[in-house]
Amino acid sequence: MRSLSKSTLLDDLDDLFFVFDERGTCVEWNRATVDVTGYADGELADMTPDEFFEGDDVDRVLDAVAEVLETGGATVEAKLVTVDGERIPYEFKIRHLSRDDGSDVFAGVGRDVTERHRQRKEIENRMRVLREMYEIIADRHRPFTEQVEALLELGRAELDTEYGSLSEIRGDDYVFEVVDADGDEIEPGDVVPLSATNCEIAASNERTLVLRDVARDAPTETDRLGYTDWGVSCYIGAPVFVDEEVYGTFCFYDTEPRDGQFTEWEVTFVELMSRWVSYELQRQQANERLRRQNEKLERFAAIVSHDLRNPLNVLEGRLELVEETGDPVHFEHCHWAVERMNTLIGDLLTLARAGAVIDETEFVELESIVKRCWGNVPATEATLRVETERTIRADGTRLQQLLENLIRNAVEHVGDTVTVTVGDLPDGFYVADDGPGIPPEERERAFESGYTTLSDGTGFGLPIVREIAEAHGWTVRLTDGPEGGARFEFTGVST
Repeated sequence: MRSLSKSTLLDDLDDLFFVFDERGTCVEWNRATVDVTGYADGELADMTPDEFFEGDDVDRVLDAVAEVLETGGATVEAKLVTVDGERIPYEFKIRHLSRDDGSDVFAGVGRDVTERHRQRKEIENRMRVLREMYEIIADRHRPFTEQVEALLELGRAELDTEYGSLSEIRGDDYVFEVVDADGDEIEPGDVVPLSATNCEIAASNERTLVLRDVARDAPTETDRLGYTDWGVSCYIGAPVFVDEEVYGTFCFYDTEPRDGQFTEWEVTFVELMSRWVSYELQRQQANERLRRQNEKLERFAAIVSHDLRNPLNVLEGRLELVEETGDPVHFEHCHWAVERMNTLIGDLLTLARAGAVIDETEFVELESIVKRCWGNVPATEATLRVETERTIRADGTRLQQLLENLIRNAVEHVGDTVTVTVGDLPDGFYVADDGPGIPPEERERAFESGYTTLSDGTGFGLPIVREIAEAHGWTVRLTDGPEGGARFEFTGVST
């Protein structure tokens, strides 16, 4: 056993120091013991170890004392009860010592482990949240929208915010795709100006935006409608990327400023969820591209086996007739068959290239490229009306192919006196003619390979248009113009 020597240095300790004699009476203590417990010196002198604890902690401390008697030392955690009833978690290290006079005592040091408990609880909570997140994203049988809804609900609970949403940025519009909120102020499908949202900042900077208090942390942004009209006072959101371009944002927000800062863990948690959403959207797009490519291969196989067979049969039959009769008139039909096959093969190659992935785009002036396309299509009596000054992001070569096909289609089906109009839509543009139009029941078929109403048409013009549009990520819709005629509307276009 070690010899105990008292020192005034004990009073300088932040930890508790105490000594109990063989009868269990407190005989020595330092100043921290008085300050923490709230008991006066006279009260401490009459107290035994069990009087500082309650419930199961009493048994836990007495067991530790028994262990000290047996082994000479013990460590135990218990909640120290102060004179005011406050319960403070402490770790006590107790040792069996001997005084100079040979008597036995039990000396101990108590350290406040409140912070340790907080950290442990925090880690346990993070593990629980990550486990729930994993269970959500690992459920491959759950629809993507439901997975995102569950992530937003989990995020709102962890961050303690009123709202959570996954939104897509379409030009100047901010489209709410998935929403989790207590009320119905915001619903999926709602569209607001991008400039009204804090998400514009996260998207333009391409990094997570964290605002504990919008008015305090970003006073220059308080003129946005999100703050002035909707009352969004705190925000945390991360950009979502698809094909290395900003798709939208995954964010959480509240109408009350946050009391404390968003922690590093909370920022990381939001970023983890946004990255999974980015990955999943990217995977869906890749699967969709693969599906379209497989469908295209099937269409090509059908076209090759069907459309090319007819001119091949003509060529074979006419050559046999030439051999039998020697009449050169049959060569004209042979030439027609060869030209027809060349046309089909050329259009097939164009169609194949039209749907290829577009890696790079640039901003192009729609008006100038339309006029250039108009000059490439022979139609001296036709009229072009350009009602746009918009600049759009596109692959210039593919866009020219798209426009030339539409202009040529209008000239071939309406005639040389056709009027073609190109104008703006809120998130795109349209190309319209003043012809008879296409009946509603035929509009979907019009985009199918091989569909044509012309005797010498290949039926590849409009499929090429759709392939180019989809390769850009646009949606094309065939409808009526305000004055009749066919109108092709392209939406989802970056301007």
